[in-house]
Amino acid sequence: MLKMFDYPPVWLVGALGLARAEVWALGRGYDLPAVTMLGNLLFWTGLAILGLAALSFLRARTTIVPHRDPDALITTGLYRLSRNPIYLADLLILGGLALVWGSVAGLVLVPVLGRILTQRFIRPEEARLRAGFGAEADAYFARTRRWL
Repeated sequence: MLKMFDYPPVWLVGALGLARAEVWALGRGYDLPAVTMLGNLLFWTGLAILGLAALSFLRARTTIVPHRDPDALITTGLYRLSRNPIYLADLLILGGLALVWGSVAGLVLVPVLGRILTQRFIRPEEARLRAGFGAEADAYFARTRRWL
């Protein structure tokens, strides 16, 4: 039953919920206009990255679902710069909204979510890519960083 909830967007929504609950229960931890502007910039950048990366999956006609075997190795577009732009976008969205909301817990959850995404999704995905694409995947991993 719980496996059906083990997807990156669910983890992101959970972290956002905790950040929002902190602000609701304790109030804003800080309220600075420059920080709010930075938060908005990070949030919108994250959404843009998410959308562009998702389009790459549509163009390649492969699955975006992390627990499935891909039909293609995407190495173009944003994937030239990062092997995981969607997960990077998740962290930007969480960090951005934490800054906008004034959530200290949300900021603390950014590296926690990064660790969860790495352990639960990125490493298994990399193993599937190696199994499916062999030397081509190894070459891609060697020339492209995991995050940035």
